[in-house]
Amino acid sequence: MDTPPPQTEPTPPTDTDIRAFQQQLGRPPRGLRAIAHRCPCGQPDVVETAPRLEDGTPFPTTYYLTCPRAASAIGTLEANGVMREMTARLQEDEELAAAYRAAHEDYIARRDAIEVLAGFPSAGGMPDRVKCLHVLVAHSLVAGPGVNPLGDEALAMLPEWWRKGPCVDVAAVTYAPEAPEAEENP
Repeated sequence: MDTPPPQTEPTPPTDTDIRAFQQQLGRPPRGLRAIAHRCPCGQPDVVETAPRLEDGTPFPTTYYLTCPRAASAIGTLEANGVMREMTARLQEDEELAAAYRAAHEDYIARRDAIEVLAGFPSAGGMPDRVKCLHVLVAHSLVAGPGVNPLGDEALAMLPEWWRKGPCVDVAAVTYAPEAPEAEENP
């Protein structure tokens, strides 16, 4: 894409946001702290999760991509070997590796501002490899351009997922109370 979506200010989740999240992921949120980024269509596309879930389980993925259209496009990049190529470049390009380590430090600092998870990695494979483009793109959307170089690159490879309008119809879902789950995702 030529121009990534603009940064948006984090906001507390509304009931409508929670309904959108539930429809996007097919379940109620866990550990939801804020809507960290809004899609140009107005729906949440990145949420901020607590470093620990309600049961105390550590969850180091602070920024979680929720938009199914964006997630699907990122999945295509992953299936096409983009993560492997990026990881190889980290081994060869010292400047890129240094910028990616700085992105890792930014991610940790943002998470630590909520709650310190001593000894836990950041997310997405940072700082040494690329394990999940979804996390890197989520970080780029929240932090803005220039903070996460590989998140920015992946974001630039995506189509404008919002052009077809909202990915969910929040009027079609009613919020159900949070239920315990065995999943690792918020």
